[in-house]
Amino acid sequence: GILEITAVDVGIVAIKGLFSGRYLAMNKRGRLYASENYNSECEFVERIHELGYNTYASRLYRTVPSRAGTKRKASAERLWYVSINGKGRPRRGFKTRRTQKSSLFLPRVLD
Repeated sequence: GILEITAVDVGIVAIKGLFSGRYLAMNKRGRLYASENYNSECEFVERIHELGYNTYASRLYRTVPSRAGTKRKASAERLWYVSINGKGRPRRGFKTRRTQKSSLFLPRVLD
């Protein structure tokens, strides 16, 4: 489908399906879903990379370093990216990285 990307703030965008009229959103479990109403889960940080690719990270959710005493420890704060696997299914945000091919999108301007 065709997606409409609208600037909400500097570097912050909302992604809306043109035909469905729903906003792309990410919940606290890292799952992508379509929201009928615009809310804070619909805001993504847009980063433009060299070669023209864009990434979209959740403005609201991210992985934060865990406290002492836990077995697994994240080394640094990590953003959760919008990502689609090879079969076209969405990947959960906390499993994504900025450099993965599944997180890179090539925007096209339609007239």
